[in-house]
Amino acid sequence: MKAWNRFKSSYLLYSFKRDRVAIFSFSVLSVLVIISILAPVVAPYNTYDTATFDIMDAETPPAWMEGGGEMFMLGTDIQGRDLLSTMIYGLRVSLIIGCGAVLLQAFIGILVGLFSGYLGGKLDSFLMRIADIQFSIPYLIVAIFTSAIFKLAFGVGRYAELAVPLLIIIIGMSEWPKYARTVRASVLGERNKEYVEAARVIGIGRWQIMFRHVLPNTLTPVLVISTIQVAEAVMSEAALSFLGLGMPITKPSLGSLIRAGFEYIFSGSWWITFFPGVLLIIFILVILLLGDWLRDVLNPKLYKG
Repeated sequence: MKAWNRFKSSYLLYSFKRDRVAIFSFSVLSVLVIISILAPVVAPYNTYDTATFDIMDAETPPAWMEGGGEMFMLGTDIQGRDLLSTMIYGLRVSLIIGCGAVLLQAFIGILVGLFSGYLGGKLDSFLMRIADIQFSIPYLIVAIFTSAIFKLAFGVGRYAELAVPLLIIIIGMSEWPKYARTVRASVLGERNKEYVEAARVIGIGRWQIMFRHVLPNTLTPVLVISTIQVAEAVMSEAALSFLGLGMPITKPSLGSLIRAGFEYIFSGSWWITFFPGVLLIIFILVILLLGDWLRDVLNPKLYKG
C-alpha cells in the first residue's frame, strides 16, 4: 500500500498523465499485449488446428475486396489460414521471443556488469574483453551457424519444435553486452559513495553490498534499455524469420508471415505481407515511443521533481 501511495505521488506518474504520446503508446501496447495473451480466446480461428483451415481457401482476399468472404475479414494466407487469427498468434510468438530474449540479456548483462564494475581489476578487464568480442560478432552469423548445426544434428522437425527457445538464446546471447556496459558504468559511480563505505565499515559482506545496496541503485537505466531491447529483439526475430532462420511457417510469427507472403506481393496477394508488416511496425513504434518517454523521465538531468 505504501509503495502504491508513493507511485501515485511520483514524478513518473505525474509526467505520464501529462504526456499524450506516452498515454497513447501505453494504451496501444496494452491492447496488443492483452490480445496476444488471449489469442486462443480472441482469435476467430485456432491457427495450430489444421481442422480450422483448408488449402482451398488459400489467398482469399480481405472481406471488402472482390472475391473476399465474410469468414475471413483480412483474407487468408498461402495455407488457407485466417490471416487475422494467424497475426494474433504470430504476435504472441514474437512477444514471447522478444521478452524472453530481453530477460536472458538482462540476466547475463546485469551480473557481468555488476561483477565487473564492483570487483574491478583483472576481472573487469577480462569481462569487458569478452563483451567486446561479443559485440564484434553479428547475431546473424550466430543464427546461421546455430540453426544450421541444430538442423543437421536433430533434423528440421525437431528444429520447428524448439524454434522459440532457440531464437531466445540466439538473440539473448548476442545483446547482453549492452546491459553489461550500462550496469558497469552505473556501478562504478555507486561503489565509492558514502552509503557503500558505511556498509563496509559496519561489516556488511561484499556480496550483500553488491546485491542489496549497489544493484538496486543501478536498475533505472536497465528499465529504459529493456523497453528498447524488446523492440530490437522483436525486429531481430522478424529479420531472422524473413531470412528463413527463424520461426517455421507452421508456427507463425510476424516475421515468418511477412516472409511467407513476400513472394506473392506482385501476384496480387499483397495482404499476406502487408497486414503483418503494418502490425509489426505499430508494435515496434509504440514500444520505442514509450521507451523514449521513459528515457526522458528517468534521466536525472531532466528530472524536475
